[in-house]
Amino acid sequence: MKTFKTYQFRLYPNHKQIALISKTFGCVRFVFNHYLTKQKEEGIKNISLLCNDLKKLQEDNAFLKEVDNCALRCAIFSLHDVSVNNINKENESTKYKSKYAKQSYKTNNINKIYKNKLYSSIEIDLMKRKIKLPKLGLINIRGYRNQKEIKGRIINATIVKENTGKYYANILVEEDIIPQTKVKPKNIIGIDLGIKDLITTSDGEKYNNEKHIIKYEKKLKQFQRKLANQKKRSKNYYKTKKKIARIHCKIKNARKHHIINVVNKIVLDNDIIISEKLQVNKMIYNNNLSKYILDASFTMICNLISHKAKLNGKYYYQINTYYPSSQLCSKCNHKESKLKNLNIRTYKCPHCGLELDRDINASINIMYEGLKLHYQKITT
Repeated sequence: MKTFKTYQFRLYPNHKQIALISKTFGCVRFVFNHYLTKQKEEGIKNISLLCNDLKKLQEDNAFLKEVDNCALRCAIFSLHDVSVNNINKENESTKYKSKYAKQSYKTNNINKIYKNKLYSSIEIDLMKRKIKLPKLGLINIRGYRNQKEIKGRIINATIVKENTGKYYANILVEEDIIPQTKVKPKNIIGIDLGIKDLITTSDGEKYNNEKHIIKYEKKLKQFQRKLANQKKRSKNYYKTKKKIARIHCKIKNARKHHIINVVNKIVLDNDIIISEKLQVNKMIYNNNLSKYILDASFTMICNLISHKAKLNGKYYYQINTYYPSSQLCSKCNHKESKLKNLNIRTYKCPHCGLELDRDINASINIMYEGLKLHYQKITT
């Protein structure tokens, strides 16, 4: 089975390579904006006509010949993709690229055979910690230190400069993966996603919500207030902006690290995993909780569980969004409507007398509901 996988590497380019990368960003932005204007004024949307016109544009603008030609062509394809995606969206038009936003460009891997030897424009050597990119040559990299090589066909590379000033290369690889046979289920778990505790399992285990945004909130407010009072696009303005970007980067990395550790443990220990299908886009309209809901990254947790369960041959189900897991008694199935109030943290059943932690009770109900989905699947 063929599948696509993206590898991300941190790049450590030298001064000459940094200058060429910056030049490529500018040229790609110039080509994208030039043909976007042409598209709006002349209505030319045929991608082959735009690609054919690129050679003439390079002759008129000699600086375009200094950078990777494939990256310029990819800018045209990118414009076409964005335009097609915006056709079905109301009141949305393609925007011009800005040099003040996050900078990136894509280049395809081109293979050539010379004297019975295969040469590629993009090559990765994990043993020497080097990557070869068109026009840039060899660049030092960091990432995947436990891996000796990348197996598969390299499709393309996207070079990105983050707002923090760090450079990354996202390498898209086509790999042949042998489908993992489904395991014989032994352990089953229901998980309830929340803000107070990030994950509560039907086994009674709770995973703490680190609330990373709270840890850096004071420092973030300080720099954002400072940025608001500085002259826009001055040197100090960009220094402060970079500091804010670094704080956001720390929050993102800490959150990702915590979630991956939690998900790995859950998938490793259980064969059937069941969670709720949350509609985060609707949940964030709660002004009091929106910040904490976004910080918890429920969608990322569900996507990671789904991906890792599939790789390990395990089962993952998501129950209906509107299933009242918090209101039902996990023992007698009695429904208690007053449990809609989030301040009530203990479930007390007036029918059978069960007294249980609200989230544990909900996770048990999620587990039972998910079991129905599992038996439906294996019997059909």
